[in-house]
Amino acid sequence: MEFAFITIHCSISFDSLTHKTHKSHTPHLPKDNPPKKIKTPHHNIMASITSATVAIPSFTGLKSTVSKPSAVVRLPTTTSRNLTVKSSLKDFGVAAVAAAASIALAGNAMAIDVLLGSGDGALAFVPNEFTIAKGEKIVFKNNAGFPHNVVFDEDEIPSGVDASKISMDEQDLLNAAGETYEVALTEPGTYSFYCAPHQGAGMVGKVTVN
Repeated sequence: MEFAFITIHCSISFDSLTHKTHKSHTPHLPKDNPPKKIKTPHHNIMASITSATVAIPSFTGLKSTVSKPSAVVRLPTTTSRNLTVKSSLKDFGVAAVAAAASIALAGNAMAIDVLLGSGDGALAFVPNEFTIAKGEKIVFKNNAGFPHNVVFDEDEIPSGVDASKISMDEQDLLNAAGETYEVALTEPGTYSFYCAPHQGAGMVGKVTVN
């Protein structure tokens, strides 16, 4: 709010203002002393009011203070949908990676190594008897006393299992250290196997599938 200051000069003059006296009772006096007239002096009264300053508020500087409603920002629906889709894809990717890692770990855990020939050179499967879960992989690894192979006895495997599909050919041999033969048994039961070149030396084994 601004204030405009207006200066008002006032001059008031009272001239010839005569105060009349009321007649009072005049006592009887001797003639040689007549009463004297009393003159009332004229008083010149000057009342001067100058430079009176009056502050009158001016409303020219006032600004409108009408409140405006707050702006509401609305995001397009497609944006939230895109964010949701991206979030879902991200979650799916994380889940897929975790699942792949779990499968890899499970794959490594669901395998058993069987050495062909012991560390001291004996003709044996190490271990020669063991138990696995259905579908678990067996890795036969050439270790010592080779050549070796792995043949499942068709008379000592679960009924309905084809021995030729899980065995090496008797003429096939693992001739070098570190060579392997892998097989997965899916039918529960007991399986007997042997090394064809060394079966007569007692190189036999047995596995039970749960």
